[in-house]
Amino acid sequence: MRKKDATILIADDDDDILFSARISLKKYFSEIITTNNPKKIGNYLTEKTIDVVLLDMNYRIGFEDGKEGLYWLKHVKEISPETTVILMTAFGSVNLAVNAIKKGATDFILKPWNTEKLYGIVNAGVELSRSKRKNTQLETVQKLNDKDFHNKTEHIIGKSEAMQSALNLAQKVAPTDANILILGENGTGKYVFAKEIHLQSERRNHPFIHVDLGSLNENLFESELFGYAKGAFTDAQKDTIGRFELAKGGTIFLDEIGNLPLHLQAKLLTVVQNRKVTRLGEGNERAIDVRIICATNADIHKMVDEQSFRQDLLFRINTIELNLPPLRERIGDITLLADHFLKKLNLKYRKSIEGFSNTALSALKKYHWPGNIREIEHIVERAVIITDNIQIEPEDLHFSTKKIDVSLTDNLNLEDTEKLLIEQALKKHQGNISRAAKDLGLTRAALYRRIEKHQL
Repeated sequence: MRKKDATILIADDDDDILFSARISLKKYFSEIITTNNPKKIGNYLTEKTIDVVLLDMNYRIGFEDGKEGLYWLKHVKEISPETTVILMTAFGSVNLAVNAIKKGATDFILKPWNTEKLYGIVNAGVELSRSKRKNTQLETVQKLNDKDFHNKTEHIIGKSEAMQSALNLAQKVAPTDANILILGENGTGKYVFAKEIHLQSERRNHPFIHVDLGSLNENLFESELFGYAKGAFTDAQKDTIGRFELAKGGTIFLDEIGNLPLHLQAKLLTVVQNRKVTRLGEGNERAIDVRIICATNADIHKMVDEQSFRQDLLFRINTIELNLPPLRERIGDITLLADHFLKKLNLKYRKSIEGFSNTALSALKKYHWPGNIREIEHIVERAVIITDNIQIEPEDLHFSTKKIDVSLTDNLNLEDTEKLLIEQALKKHQGNISRAAKDLGLTRAALYRRIEKHQL
């Protein structure tokens, strides 16, 4: 009989009982942990996922009232509500066991036990525990309102050498658990690559949790990522798991990591390094099993040189570094992308536009694409909406008219250029954030972050 991959914790002050229970269960389950000290239960629960706790009702000679068992039952439920608790008791304490079930225990077994019955009760407890964890995870994911969580990712399109190189690397690293750092300008497809890596990994059937660190309020960083205990702050009405725990077994995608302040980088480093989180308001560390993918549009190596990004954190997150090329460096892919978005948007708007005229394709290839793939989709969508032709013509294409005044800067590095473009977009649209963001090929949230970053 093949062992079930499950962890069982047995707590009893009688070493003979521990030995007997271990011998009875070790041939059925992959890991059996025993302890004669109930004070260690909390440590085991936070170090790893315990499916079932077999818990004795009494731990002191001469005390048979079961109060200690009820105390430790409550302790288990506070730390790990999804863990199944099965009580071990003598025949004369059945009433105590029934009372304990009312307080959260799942079942009880009498000493001495029949091995087959013990296995049956524990096995049922394992399945119950896993069902609870799965339901908790799914409920929380739905609350995050990540609408495309269960949807197939957008296709990765590109035949250019630069794009094929990025795709080949992604395919090589996807089956591993290596930490990945995806670098690229805004709109180059960092999210799409991260999700594709997840879908090609062994973790594909587990959650993919996206966290936009750039838009996350600093004061909410710990509670959102690490979770919090009931009463940790004014509005903490119940224990809540954070994004790291929510991604259990799957992938957490930390987007815009370059925007993370130094003091929060230190907190993240501890978690990435130790693979443990501590919920806000708790003292217990909880082990996490997640694959970490990070992304940024910033020159993160330059940030390390400038001491605005921790070098030790960079070492931890970029076991594999994946660079996505900007659209201006993959001109050969523009026709493929434009055709893909046209087909998609024809369906969305119930149109039957046949394609692009040669002059329209030429205009698309000559444009500099500061917003990359996100911008080409926006431009094609606008053209599909406004055109009355069977083909998209140059007059249907609305390109950004912003121009960089070279005289304003001597070096034209990415940071200077980004600041100039934002300033000109805001000036052009008289401070209207929504219009400026569209012109730049950004979301409103992304533009707000860059306004704050450049102190505009």
